[in-house]
Amino acid sequence: MNTNTTKTKRLNGFSHYDIGDDHLYTGLETPIKKDAFLLSDEEKKKKISILFEEIMNVMGLDLEDDSLKGTPDRVAKMYIDEIFSGLNPKNKPQIALFDNKYQYNQMLVEKNITFYSNCEHHFVPIIGKAHVAYVSSGKVIGLSKLNRIVQYYSKRPQVQERLTNQIGEELKTILGTNDVAVIIDAKHLCVSSRGIKDETSATVTAFYSGAFNSSAKIAELNNYIKS
Repeated sequence: MNTNTTKTKRLNGFSHYDIGDDHLYTGLETPIKKDAFLLSDEEKKKKISILFEEIMNVMGLDLEDDSLKGTPDRVAKMYIDEIFSGLNPKNKPQIALFDNKYQYNQMLVEKNITFYSNCEHHFVPIIGKAHVAYVSSGKVIGLSKLNRIVQYYSKRPQVQERLTNQIGEELKTILGTNDVAVIIDAKHLCVSSRGIKDETSATVTAFYSGAFNSSAKIAELNNYIKS
């Protein structure tokens, strides 16, 4: 292995072989190349189809079989149009804010938002629920938009810590308030379907900002979630 290759595969002195299945979280931003959008979605789908066909060939699958011949195209479409559509900024939901005419100044909680994401280490599903809350600073957001923000950031290769923080920071920016909380409870198939194969464990992450740094507010939020 040459020096350049060695450097690119090392983090804090460890290669990805040393790290193995250990969990990594390198920053808030999803690692996307600068030229990620030079190709159109259709061009990406064509290339992915060709490459996935090669993977299937290497595994020894018969692509002449009626059940398999369309699989490369189906996978390519699924990657670009569905499960990784959150990589493309053009798919970011358009958000409209409204004046808080109700003068509601307590926390608003949208709980049990179901999402499906994919672990960026093994490209297998992360399945979970997100609970988001905020206290209005004078503006409010349509309830379905909270779901859409969660879905947008989940539809990309992810690490749960990053997903939690991305949703939290996005809500702070959109709503113009620091008073935001996000809790995610998820099952990782990279843990349950491979590796240690633990089918019962789940991972919980939280983002608390502004008023939600108060232990009283956190307790109040958890009471709403459990009710």
